[in-house]
Amino acid sequence: MKKQTISRRAFLAATTTTAVALSGCATKPNTASVVPKKVSPNEKLNIAGIGVGGKGREDVGSVSRENIVALCDVDAKCAAESFTRFPGAKHYKDYRKMLEEMGDGIDAVTITTPDHTHAPAAYMAMKMGKHVYVQKPLTHTIAEARLLQKTAREMNVATQMGNQGHSGRGVREACEMIWSGVIGNVREVHIWTDRPQGRWAQGVSELLPEQPIPETLDWDLFTGSAPMHPYNKGYHPHVWRGWFAYGCGSLGDMGCHIMDPAFWGMKLGEVETYSAEIVASEGCNDLSYPVFATVKYSFPARGGMPPFEMYWYDNGNLPKRPEGIPADQELGDGENGSLFIGDKGCITVGTYGTRPRLMPNERMIGYTKPDPTLPLVEGGHYRNWIDACKGGPPACSNFDYAAPFVEMVLLGTIAIRTGTKLEYDAKAMKITNNAAANALISKEYRKGWELPV
Repeated sequence: MKKQTISRRAFLAATTTTAVALSGCATKPNTASVVPKKVSPNEKLNIAGIGVGGKGREDVGSVSRENIVALCDVDAKCAAESFTRFPGAKHYKDYRKMLEEMGDGIDAVTITTPDHTHAPAAYMAMKMGKHVYVQKPLTHTIAEARLLQKTAREMNVATQMGNQGHSGRGVREACEMIWSGVIGNVREVHIWTDRPQGRWAQGVSELLPEQPIPETLDWDLFTGSAPMHPYNKGYHPHVWRGWFAYGCGSLGDMGCHIMDPAFWGMKLGEVETYSAEIVASEGCNDLSYPVFATVKYSFPARGGMPPFEMYWYDNGNLPKRPEGIPADQELGDGENGSLFIGDKGCITVGTYGTRPRLMPNERMIGYTKPDPTLPLVEGGHYRNWIDACKGGPPACSNFDYAAPFVEMVLLGTIAIRTGTKLEYDAKAMKITNNAAANALISKEYRKGWELPV
């Protein structure tokens, strides 16, 4: 396989460090002077897609009323449908090369890659003045989330994380119901998902045997910042999520959707210290997420709300059904959802913040939801970001919201990896009671892919 090369200028734009030099021009760009190009609401953005197979195909398609000028994917087979749909777009395998060559010809970028590639791609794009839409979870590590939040502010770019339920009416209604006091003080929140349940492998304790690399795939570029090891189809395509090197397990897949009403409604962005611990699991190991895990978060009082505990269940495990809720009444959306238990009753919410309702069902008879206090998002999640790119208000899940949310999600993944209770100081971005766990706030980067974290 021919190794891809990229100019030192592009690398420096991505990392702002001279520690590693790649081939080409030795001039360091003044990235601090880069500002987003002004685009009026009546103009079209020039958008590039990084990762355009699978969900990436949907992300690029959802902004296709703008100009799709470039498409990048490490696997031409996965990208084939997008390549065909947008014949006028330039094709790349290396996003660094794409950003370097296209330069000011790109205004904004969608990033829909394995989790470990999110931050390197988004950081480089933002440092070059590009607006970014990044799939959930925003980053692979807590330190990366903090870096992207800081960089977005510095570069004054429009950002959005791909947790599309955050643009919906339902998540707003859920928050307003919680804040109205209809169920009193919330003491417990239970959140569950059916993932992975066969969608990808977990509980695997050994690397997979080497297989021939498909001709359409650049394995070196797929690996990116992760440790290099031989290719196996058990890593790509579509099944990378369960491996620590590439993904964040079921929490990374669904946590940023199903936990959203809890993060927003329980005012968790205001919390400076909290804890996470694994309370049940099967198949823990050093390479992949366990077969299943139950994680307990404990939060102190904040924003006029008392302390409470929040539980995460995956792989089809469910919380105990509260007394008084009949077995034939669906909680959440069945296999995915959340349940808020208060002093005066319960609220359940669906996967993407949908269908918030009192439980048991009879409590909804004659109940009128509170008058709306949270503004609705017009046009949906993608349109919300596009409008922000064109000078409108910040998108609803911009990185000032998404980064602290993802920090909370990722603390759970560190608890799963270490098997211990972790005390987290969010203000200091530090796990205070476990040095080994604290090291997992960041990670080692493969040479040539470093970030300033």
